[in-house]
Amino acid sequence: MIDKLEEVERKFERLTADLSNPDIISDTAKLQRVSKERAGLEKLVEAFRAYRKVLADLKEVEAWLGSSDPDEKAYARESLPGLKAQRDEMEAALKILLLPKDPNDDKNVILEIRAGAGGDEAGLFAEEVMQMYLRYAERKGWKADILDMSPGSVGGVKDVTITLSGDGVYSHLKYESGVHRVQRVPATEAQGRIHTSTITVSVMPEAEDVDIKINPADVEMQVMRSTGSGGQSVNTTDSAVRLIHKPSGIVVKCQQEKSQTKNRAMAERMLRAKLYEIEQERIRNERDSMRRGQVGTGDRSEKIRTYNFPQDRLTDHRIGLTVHNLPAIMGGGVEDVITACRTHYQAEALKQQMGGGPGASA
Repeated sequence: MIDKLEEVERKFERLTADLSNPDIISDTAKLQRVSKERAGLEKLVEAFRAYRKVLADLKEVEAWLGSSDPDEKAYARESLPGLKAQRDEMEAALKILLLPKDPNDDKNVILEIRAGAGGDEAGLFAEEVMQMYLRYAERKGWKADILDMSPGSVGGVKDVTITLSGDGVYSHLKYESGVHRVQRVPATEAQGRIHTSTITVSVMPEAEDVDIKINPADVEMQVMRSTGSGGQSVNTTDSAVRLIHKPSGIVVKCQQEKSQTKNRAMAERMLRAKLYEIEQERIRNERDSMRRGQVGTGDRSEKIRTYNFPQDRLTDHRIGLTVHNLPAIMGGGVEDVITACRTHYQAEALKQQMGGGPGASA
């Protein structure tokens, strides 16, 4: 591990020197690339340098155990346990930092939530989960924009598409994809029976132009009048846009803006993300057919979580986590659950790497 860390440190120092190179400074594209690459190594290098200092301190203190000075010997005996614990903690953190980085971690996200089985209750829960993520995003300082939303017949939502922009959005939310199940007594249930409903959540990294190129000839655009809630000008002009990607059959729609041009731009972002997700899935399957059963499948058909309201309990079935206080979680306090998922999959990826098995980005 030390050899690998020293190699990373040398690369970091070369990149730092490059930032003073006139040839690179004069080339905006090169400067951005070098700056980004250096920034991606900075946290690891700082952690390694702190770790190396602890190793030096530990070596010095261990030498004092053989000292003829009783004060030095007593100090060494007192300091050693703390330094060893600090060393072990830093080693564990460095192993995580050395894991292959998911290239999508820094991307923004297109979040889709759809009502599944359970009729009206599924739509009501879909809206509650939407609000949970919006409140969580607000706590994280992310920017959220609702691109498209179809209301349910008695409230709630049939489906909603949201963009979330900010620092490391995908790295936090990438394990939220899948089937979310709710168990509770609906307000319309006269007999007090517990119903089970489901919704699906899909978290897609937002693709850039360089990630996915779309041939304009492959896209059919339809315009229509917006529906649902909105101002008069939204609902009385043909501003809503539907894009149909003919090769894949993917259909996306955006009607949130008054401007047809803005709605088309947003719809194109949605389409690009969906095509990027398909391409990423193809690459993952080719690279490692076992990945889906090991690290973060993100499969929409996988039941990942149950929200049991009568027992005030949330269970994440993938990692065996059970927590309580659903009102706080639904109010946006889902950080502990998200962190537990990320930690679990990092540990799984580390186990694969240390065991020499197929690796996975965490």
